[in-house]
Amino acid sequence: MEKRGRLRYIIRVTADHPTLLRLLKRHFGFDSFRPLQEEIINAAMAGRDVLALLPTGGGKSLCFQLPALARPGLTVVVSPLIALMKDQVDALQAAGIPATFLNSSLSPSTSRERLVKLERGEYKLLYVAPERLMLGDFLTSLARWNVTSFAIDEAHCISEWGHDFRPEYRQLTRLREAFPSLPLMALTATATHRVRDDILKQLKLARADCYVGSFNRPNLFYRVSAKSGALQQIMDLISRRKGEAGIIYCQARKTAEKLAADLNANGVRAAAYHAGIEAEQRSGNQDDFLRDKTQVICATIAFGMGINKPNVRFVIHYDLPKNIEGYYQETGRAGRDGLESECLLLFSPGDRIKYLQFIEEKADPKEREMARAHLELVVHFAEMAGCRRQYLLNYFGEEFPQPNCGTCDNCLHPRETWDGTVAAQKFLSTVFRIFQKDRLHVGVGHVVEVLTGANSEKIRKWGHEALTTYGIGKDLSREEWAVIGRELIRLGLLSQNPERFNALELLPEGMSALKTRQKIILTKAMPRAATARAQRGSGTDSEFDGELFEELRILRRKLAEARNVPPYIIFSDVSLRDMSRRYPQSEAEFSRISGVGDMKLREFALPFINEIQKYLEMHPRRRFEERAKERAAPDSVIRALPGTARESLDMFREGTPVEEIARSRKLTPGTIYGHLVAALEAGEKIDLDSIITPEEQRLILKAFSGCGFQNLTGAFELLEGRFPYPHLRLVRAQLGGWAQEPAIR
Repeated sequence: MEKRGRLRYIIRVTADHPTLLRLLKRHFGFDSFRPLQEEIINAAMAGRDVLALLPTGGGKSLCFQLPALARPGLTVVVSPLIALMKDQVDALQAAGIPATFLNSSLSPSTSRERLVKLERGEYKLLYVAPERLMLGDFLTSLARWNVTSFAIDEAHCISEWGHDFRPEYRQLTRLREAFPSLPLMALTATATHRVRDDILKQLKLARADCYVGSFNRPNLFYRVSAKSGALQQIMDLISRRKGEAGIIYCQARKTAEKLAADLNANGVRAAAYHAGIEAEQRSGNQDDFLRDKTQVICATIAFGMGINKPNVRFVIHYDLPKNIEGYYQETGRAGRDGLESECLLLFSPGDRIKYLQFIEEKADPKEREMARAHLELVVHFAEMAGCRRQYLLNYFGEEFPQPNCGTCDNCLHPRETWDGTVAAQKFLSTVFRIFQKDRLHVGVGHVVEVLTGANSEKIRKWGHEALTTYGIGKDLSREEWAVIGRELIRLGLLSQNPERFNALELLPEGMSALKTRQKIILTKAMPRAATARAQRGSGTDSEFDGELFEELRILRRKLAEARNVPPYIIFSDVSLRDMSRRYPQSEAEFSRISGVGDMKLREFALPFINEIQKYLEMHPRRRFEERAKERAAPDSVIRALPGTARESLDMFREGTPVEEIARSRKLTPGTIYGHLVAALEAGEKIDLDSIITPEEQRLILKAFSGCGFQNLTGAFELLEGRFPYPHLRLVRAQLGGWAQEPAIR
């Protein structure tokens, strides 16, 4: 039974909802649930097995933490990393929740002390690694500790088909045999259908309720730039982020170390992280990053899983990721708190060639084939001219409903196209003539060498300097021809055969285009640097008091250092922004700040209120737009309206119909509707009566009331298809359905 997307479902409920909501507010400071959290928690409270797939920052941890508080006994959480265990336990203890962990980082005396408390039943949650959990004597101890449920975090690690397979997770297959009657919850942020099925099989969750959340991270802005002067490109981004935290992923350890050194030389507090660094130093570098002492971490993919730092504002891929799943997971470490964050991929076609060489060194032919296929998907993502968000979601089997996401470089600043018919004819003709001469299939690189008149050994060996197309492409560089070749593959005129080392084959569609001289429109190469229109900044002064926010960040850091915890354990950036918008000056006002539970109210209300009052003695209290206040409750994702959407909005307000705006701007009506939805979600006021009559709006609202405001398909079906999806989205956005969602946590 799979629950998909952001839909709401009727479930056999045994939980006491008022109790759960009281616990949610008391310990976590939130008034309502994120999408699917309530359903997952209800299933857990009913004693059923659960597979929960929620995006990074989507609130997975709460799905087992809240039930652990609401029922008797101990919940055992399997976690892959020591850092993750400590991080989550620190956060739970700061919220007044009795939790602990057991791992190799503890001294014998500390371990004994915690074991005694476990025997006494003093904890509600216990975090352990899979190796320790499956030890015989440990399983015996669990039987005495009144364990009532298990939670397997990062569950994709159990699958050989996953991007981060860990052999030690395979031991968990015996968990069902050891505790056949206890409910088990498996949680992950990223998993294809194949991985999900493997998780269910390995953990023996034959009758589990499966919940699949949306993979969409609307607060992340995706951008790809051609790698050219990479250090300066990185510095440009960092300078715009005003001291905010970021992760830069590199494939090679040496690259990570050199980049960290270069950043430090340019005044950026940076550190390297990879498996070759001694464990103590590596742990220290990570800890400094978590505690805001280091601004940027330059890391291999060894860094990231289980890092719960919510205020990472940018993730840069210095090198090409090896697969889409890894890219999604790594970019997902930005903006876990729901605030706008940036993901930049620096792309060089040379990275593709380098990885292909590595792939050919693999012994297993099937492994090589799979790696090549994954690599081509990443290259396509980097070079594509379409919506990047749509591409990522499609990879995971999810459809993005809008034609323009407004939060990727290609949607915000569409790439120019050009008449590439002549160039395409030259390329296709060269592929055809090589095959015609020798019945030989070659790769993109060899075709490019023929076109540019290269004098290589392979050219001479096959006599390809005698081809009529030899040297006819000297007007373009090799890199430009390679881009054209890959685009012809994406257009379906050529194919690459992985069984023949990605050799090119002319498809029937390509032969037809060659014979008929069909007009072929190609996309210009991506810019080497982001244009001003494609860049995104951090929050604007119209949303919160930036000066007060910085003062509160300093206070937060001091309080965190005194308690030896990362600053976000005290309060998230979302909470500080909310304080910087509302200026709370009493405990009652402070209790309404997002993320303030009972314990944090007792511990931190006074110092933060004092800091705010001190600030107001020197600065006037600023007034913010009403929409900013509405979106602040709770943990809102504040998004600026892109320029292209603003242009459509201005034309619509002048009385121009949607279809006419589309014709005038050479866009589709669907894109214009998407701009209007984005405007409503950003807090703009729009009169929809010219599109949908007031009576029709009431009918649509009634349908949403019956099926849930996240259930777009359900509303469409209830209305028997009478209204198109763009009209449903407009009415829902007018009501503020998206803005009312609680924050990512």
